[in-house]
Amino acid sequence: MALVKVRPTKPDVLIARTVARNTNQRVEGIPRGLTWAADEKILLLLATAGWVATRSRSEELQRVGNHGLLVAVAASLIPHAMKSVFDQTRPDRKTVLGHVHGVSFSGRREDAFPSGHALHMGALASAAGTLPPLPRRAIRTLAVGLSLTRIVVLAHWASDVVAGFALGAITERLLRFWTGYPLRASREDEHANP
Repeated sequence: MALVKVRPTKPDVLIARTVARNTNQRVEGIPRGLTWAADEKILLLLATAGWVATRSRSEELQRVGNHGLLVAVAASLIPHAMKSVFDQTRPDRKTVLGHVHGVSFSGRREDAFPSGHALHMGALASAAGTLPPLPRRAIRTLAVGLSLTRIVVLAHWASDVVAGFALGAITERLLRFWTGYPLRASREDEHANP
């Protein structure tokens, strides 16, 4: 049993009701498919593959591989630990209208806070800060878009997604001190790619 009960905010409820009124199985199918791209199992598999691929590379690439794997593991463990402390009912259990329109149930009933998918995407968006502008913007746009799918499928309240995304970004930044991942893009890269 969790120690803290988290309640959705008024904007959370308004957003969830709006989504529930304006969705159906066909509309929900696309975000439900896309949300898999932010699933912890897939991201852990990709991070592990990246780590293995960097073992015979330069020290810098090995550091990137180490960082990616450590961030993926931390971003997987943190939401599980937090969900043992916080209880929050998912919007798909509170929005009956959504089920009438075809929204299916997501995960465990009381595990809404925080969004683990968004936590992973926040970490990815933060790590992209070391990239040149074009790939950085593309990755950050993708990360935000994948996080928003959790709201559209009524798996999370908007505040769960925002909290998860922010926690992911903070986690990634803090782990940089341990892994030696670049704290920011080099000045040469910034001047070459404004």
